[in-house]
Amino acid sequence: MKYKIAICDDSEADRQYISGMVQRWAASAGHIAHTELFSSAESFLFRYAEERDYDILLLDIEMGAMDGVSMAKLLRKDNDTVQIVFITGYSDYIAEGYEVAALHYLMKPVREEKLCSVLDRAAEKLSKNEKVLTLETGGEMVRIPVYQIRYADVYGNYVTIHSATDVTVKMTLSELEKALDERFYRVGRSAIVNLTRISRVTKAEIKLSDGTTVPLPRGAYDGINRAIINMR
Repeated sequence: MKYKIAICDDSEADRQYISGMVQRWAASAGHIAHTELFSSAESFLFRYAEERDYDILLLDIEMGAMDGVSMAKLLRKDNDTVQIVFITGYSDYIAEGYEVAALHYLMKPVREEKLCSVLDRAAEKLSKNEKVLTLETGGEMVRIPVYQIRYADVYGNYVTIHSATDVTVKMTLSELEKALDERFYRVGRSAIVNLTRISRVTKAEIKLSDGTTVPLPRGAYDGINRAIINMR
């Protein structure tokens, strides 16, 4: 596979160091990695305005005028497929990752073995983004990219799948669950949520990155938090 990877870090030494590891990962995994290096969030966004086909973004958090988290939030407004990996010298930024569905955090100094493992995960997730759910509703076939599904809920004999648009089909939640993958978690009897779309979990509800809330049944809090941790 061929991947377009941006490395954004205000340290030239760190950019070169990470770029070298990325190229070694690609060579050993049989991939082709086209890497582009940026010294600031602003310089990346200038290029991104013209070229939006980046697959993976390795992003330093502590940069100059615009930090990495702010840049990632801008990116997520119109791009929900690029795999974002934060690189930081501090552990107190981790909660910020929920908002932008970050794949992982790497602590500086970055270890090559750890970076390669995260890049393997990014490649796997990118391949999963090609998966499509084909369903029949209203006498026609509808194709839904699986990564676009935010959540699904059930009412009687019908399930509504909430993705780019809402699609209601006659099926059980269990049937839908079998057609999905490990990104999705069954919340009690009434809903399935995409773990990568969760921004916050309380004892009473799940808040998704688009602001939608899904009720959380009593006793389900620990289970969904374990699922989120295992997913990351």
